Amino acid sequence: MSTEMENLSTKIVHKGVQNAGPYTGSLSFSIKVQRGLPNFLNSVNLNYVKLGYQYLINHGIYIIIGPIVALILGSQLRNLTWEDLNYINSSIVGFMCLILYLYTDLIPRPTYLIDFACYCPPPQLKVSKESFIDLARKSGNFDETSLRFQQNVLKSSGIGDETYLPNAIFRPGFEKSLKDSREEAAMVIFGAVDDLFASTNIKPKDISILIVNCGTLNVTPSLSAMVINHYKLKHNISSFNLGGMGCSAGIIAIDLAKDLLNVYRGSYALVVSAEIISYSWYTGKEEEMLFPNCFLRMGGAAMLLTNRCLDRWKAKYELKQVVWTHKGMDNKSFNSVHLKEDSEGRLGLSVSKEVIEAGGHALKANITTLSPLVLPFSEQFQFFVTLLLNKANSKPYIPNYKRAFEHICIIATSRNVLDEIEKNLELSKEHMEASMRTLERFGNTSSSSVWYELAYLEANSKVKRGDRVWQIAFGSGIKCNSAVWRALRTIESPKKSPWLKD
Repeated sequence: MSTEMENLSTKIVHKGVQNAGPYTGSLSFSIKVQRGLPNFLNSVNLNYVKLGYQYLINHGIYIIIGPIVALILGSQLRNLTWEDLNYINSSIVGFMCLILYLYTDLIPRPTYLIDFACYCPPPQLKVSKESFIDLARKSGNFDETSLRFQQNVLKSSGIGDETYLPNAIFRPGFEKSLKDSREEAAMVIFGAVDDLFASTNIKPKDISILIVNCGTLNVTPSLSAMVINHYKLKHNISSFNLGGMGCSAGIIAIDLAKDLLNVYRGSYALVVSAEIISYSWYTGKEEEMLFPNCFLRMGGAAMLLTNRCLDRWKAKYELKQVVWTHKGMDNKSFNSVHLKEDSEGRLGLSVSKEVIEAGGHALKANITTLSPLVLPFSEQFQFFVTLLLNKANSKPYIPNYKRAFEHICIIATSRNVLDEIEKNLELSKEHMEASMRTLERFGNTSSSSVWYELAYLEANSKVKRGDRVWQIAFGSGIKCNSAVWRALRTIESPKKSPWLKD
C-alpha cells in the first residue's frame, strides 16, 4: 500500500449481490474515501530527511573550510622563528592573503531583517460576517443559494467581525477592472511601504533591490514598476515582480532577496507581499470558487532586508534557513488551486476538495526536510537510533519540532486547517495563538499573513533575544515554504502596529 493510501480514511460498504451485468451473482461493495491532512506521526519519508541533510552539508561547507584553513596556517606559522618572519617570502604572504580573501568572499553574509510593516486599512472598510452577507445580497451579484453557502462557510471559518474588504466588490453589477485593482494595490502597497520607510528612516534612493509578489493581479507596467514610479527609486535598481505563486510567495520573495544580496553586497532590499481582493473576487455560483470570497481579505506587508554588517546592531532578525517544497509534479496538487473561468465565463479562484490533502503532504515533506537544519542534536540522534533498532514495520520516532522554535507563524488559512496542523504536529495553544488571532482579526491576507502573525507577537512583547521564529506558508502549486528567523534582540512593542486599536 502506498504512503498516500495509508493517509486516507477508507470506509467499505457492502451493497449486496450484483443482479445484472457480467458479474451477476457476485458480492458488490462501494468504497468511500475521506480526504484530509496526512497523519504526520505515522510515517517519515526518508527521502526528505536525506534532502534536509544535503542542505545542511551544502550550507555548512563554509563552516568546515574555515577551521581547516586556520589549522593549516597556524601549523605553518608555529614552526617559524622571528628571524624567519623577517625574511619570509612576500609571495607566501600574498598567497595567504589570497586564501583569506577568497574565504571571506565565498562565505555568504548573514541576511538581516531590519524591520517590516503591515498595512492596516481604514476603519470604514471593516466588514463583519453579518454585514458581508447583507452587502453581498444588496449588491445583487449573488443568488440566494450562493449567499447561504458563503454564510455557512463564514460561520465555521474562524474569521471575526473586523476584517477588511474593498468597497468596490459590493457595487451592484460589479465587474473586475484594472482601475479598481490598481487603486486597491496602491492603497495596500504604498500604505505598507510608507510605514516601513517611516520606521527605518531609510530613504527610497537607498534601495538597490525590489521584489513585489502578488498572486492574481499581474498588470503592465508591473506592480514593481508602480512602486519604482511612486517612490522614484534609482534607475539601476534590480527589480522583480512575482506573480501566480499563491500564498507562499512571500517566503519565496525573501529567499530571492537573500540570494540577490549575496550578489549585490552591502545593499538594501525591499520586499512587498500583497493580494488584491477586487481581482480575485468571484460573483458566480460554483462553490469551489466561492470559498476564497469567505477567507481572503485585504492586507499587505513590506520588509527591509540587508547583509550590511554595520546594520546588524539595528536589525530585528537574522534569516537562518529557507526551505522550499514544490508538489507541482503531481496532478492532484497542481490542479487543487486554479485561477479560471466558470461555465458562465466569470473569473475566480477555484479551490478543490483535495487541497487540504495535497497541502498536508507538501507540509509534511517540508518539515521533514527542515528538521535536520533546526532540530537539536539530541532529537536527531534519538530519531536515527530508533530508526536503526526498530523493525521495518514499526512506527519510527518522530522528533519534537517544538524544541526547535519558540514561536510558530502558520499562514492563517482557515480554522479547520489550523486545527488539523495543531493536532498533527502536537503543537500547543500558545504556538497557535498568533495564527488563530490573525485569522480572526485580519482573515487570510495571503502571502502577507505570516507577517501579521509576527506583528502580533511583537505587539504583545513575546519575542525575546535569541528566540527562533518559524514562518510556514503553502499556496497554489502546491508549494509549502518555510523561513526560520532568529531574534537579534528583545523586541519591544512598536509604537505603530496593525494590532493597535483604530
